[in-house]
Parts: sequence; structure tokens; C-alpha cells
Amino acid sequence: MQVINLGQQNTIANQFVADLRDVAVQTDRLRFRTNLERLGVIMAYEVSKTLAYQPQSVQTPLTITHTNLLRAQPILITILRAGLPYFQGFQNFFDAAPAGFIGAYRKEGADIKINLEYLATPNLTDQTVILIDPMLATGKSIIRAVQELERHGKPAHIHVAALIATPEGIKFVQDNLKHSATIWTFAIDEKLDHRFYIVPGLGDAGDLSFGEKI
Repeated sequence: MQVINLGQQNTIANQFVADLRDVAVQTDRLRFRTNLERLGVIMAYEVSKTLAYQPQSVQTPLTITHTNLLRAQPILITILRAGLPYFQGFQNFFDAAPAGFIGAYRKEGADIKINLEYLATPNLTDQTVILIDPMLATGKSIIRAVQELERHGKPAHIHVAALIATPEGIKFVQDNLKHSATIWTFAIDEKLDHRFYIVPGLGDAGDLSFGEKI
């Protein structure tokens, strides 16, 4: 399973990630969501380079020209609620793509358990799926999501699109995801702490986007 860390390149994406992490900038909720969306656009472009294309003719006002266009749109799946602004960036790019949504949350305790209570998805059989979740911490939410998605068909390939990942989360996904898959991220952080939070991380992306939950 290939792991692609876009943060190793010197691009404006690193500025957006730095803003997301910066406690002095995080107080601006609109800017936080906007930066998530910007990073979704950037990652969508990078993922688009790996998809299948086919020749197609286009009629211009003067003549016919030829180009290569997507053979098929990927299916975009996001995990609510933190994934919504990040997902919007992908949807801006793949504007004709079918989309699915997963309601999942972690149940705190000595070990992390993932509760999944909502799933809406198109048929995934032989499709390219982009699974969009800002934080790849333990990796358990990704695996739990894929297990449920398999009920709706086996994808041809899964792109796991994480804003920030941990070595532990990446290893868990590599060990437990049996599909053809690629992990994309903008940063591989140091570790998980004793509460299974990413260090240095950026905090709770859902709370920072939409306000604290009770």
C-alpha cells in the first residue's frame, strides 16, 4: 500500500496546514473551514493524476479538438462531521462525482471503539473510492468505515485522503485494509498520546470547524 505525503513538497499547502495548527489562527472558524476546503482541492488535484483517462473529442466554436478526460468519476465518501469542509474541496474538483456519507464517532475508554450509526452510499462495485477524513489517528474509523462500505460492493481501489496522519494509524490501515488502496496525507505527525490524540496535531477538526459539541 503506497503512502503519499504531500507535505514533503514545498507548496502553499504547507502554509494552510500551518494555519490549521496555529492556535492564534484557529479562533477564526471561517478561515479554518476555508483552509480545510483549500487542502481538499489540492489533494483532489493530486489524486486526479492517478485516475484513468480516455481520449475524447470536444467541439469548439471553430473546430474539433482532442484531449484526455476522466474515464469515470470517483465516488467521494466522507466521515461526518469533521470531514465536511475537507470533502467540499474534493467536491469542487470532482463536481459530477457521486457522494456518500458516514456518521461515525469514537467511544472513549481504555481502548478506542468506533460507533457507526449512519451510512448513505451509492453502489461501490468496481468503483474508485476516495474516503475523506481529516485525521488518520488510530486508523480504526477508516477500517470500520470500509467494513460497512463493503456491504455496498467491493471497490476497485480506495484512496484514503487524510489531512494529518500518524505512524500508528498508517500501520493499522496497512495491516487491516485488504483492498487495493493508497493513503494520501499532508503530514505524518510524531505519535498518538495516551488519549489517542495526534501529537502535535491540531485539535478537534469538527469542533474547530463548527463549535464544541456537548
